[in-house]
Amino acid sequence: MDSSSRTRILEATYACIARSGLGKTTLEDAAREAGVSRATVYRHFPGGRDQLLREVIAWETARFFLRLAQAVAGVADFADMLEEALLFAHDAVERHEVLQRTLRAEPERLLPTLTVESDRIRVAIVEFVVPHLEAAPRRCPGVDARAAADHIARLLLSWIGAPGRWDLTDRAKVQTLVRTELLAGILEP
Repeated sequence: MDSSSRTRILEATYACIARSGLGKTTLEDAAREAGVSRATVYRHFPGGRDQLLREVIAWETARFFLRLAQAVAGVADFADMLEEALLFAHDAVERHEVLQRTLRAEPERLLPTLTVESDRIRVAIVEFVVPHLEAAPRRCPGVDARAAADHIARLLLSWIGAPGRWDLTDRAKVQTLVRTELLAGILEP
């Protein structure tokens, strides 16, 4: 199938969600916004509206992580990279108007999908982090890179969503968090 049509449908559906919310966005709205027929939408998303909405959330999540990867691309030191990632991710989530509005107005529609997506995201973060840990010169003896990467991924996702006592807008505090809690026992100080 034509990937440009699929992308156009995803973009159009996202625009509908931004305008009307998850609950009020219909397959017909998405087709109209994309300038395609309902049949074209069903060819790309045979599961109908539910599949379309799930895939829009997955698509926007992937775009978020692409921006995150670009934000940390030039950072060589692993701890510094995690700091930049946490600062960027927290800021991006806080500023994401559609996400914030949906979380306020329709959390029951969004949170189940985000929960499912978070497992896929965690796996992607682990795959990204493992080579950095394997190459880390200060990795503590006996630390398994994959297990440590999974630990890091779970904590990052947790803090991005709910930073608790940590001010993730303060670079110095994020540096302390990364070096004293996130990487404690993984990298030697």
